[in-house]
Amino acid sequence: MLSKLELTEMIMVTKAEKSLSWEAIAAAVNMSPVFVTSVCLGMNSLKEEPAAKLVEFLGLPAQAKDTLMAFPTKVWDQAVPTDPLIYRLYEIVGVYGETLKEVIQEKFGDGIMSAIDFSMEVDKEENPKGDRVLLNLNGKFLPYKSW
Repeated sequence: MLSKLELTEMIMVTKAEKSLSWEAIAAAVNMSPVFVTSVCLGMNSLKEEPAAKLVEFLGLPAQAKDTLMAFPTKVWDQAVPTDPLIYRLYEIVGVYGETLKEVIQEKFGDGIMSAIDFSMEVDKEENPKGDRVLLNLNGKFLPYKSW
């Protein structure tokens, strides 16, 4: 079986060679571009049918289907990221994380937002002062239990 890293490298090469967008790749499997991108980067897995569609669409070797279906180990570098876009998201959580926690818990109670029962959308809003990035994070609220 291919490793997640080997498959990610293969997908990135194929994407570039075929001049594909994440939106086009996701449309081929009828799923969210954000989720399919995370699968292709090794951070999530697909069920059998969309995995097979993705393998076919990208022309990947048959063993790639098993790798796409394999449950990932979600590990990332714990150091402060240096890529400017990723750093800005890190900075947003650093600056507004406690604020978000306070506001969410004031509205919902003591708990967390699920990253499992979760969806995310990335959109572009054209603006004469500079185009805007719209992030929509939609996670189920999970209250802490008392016992």
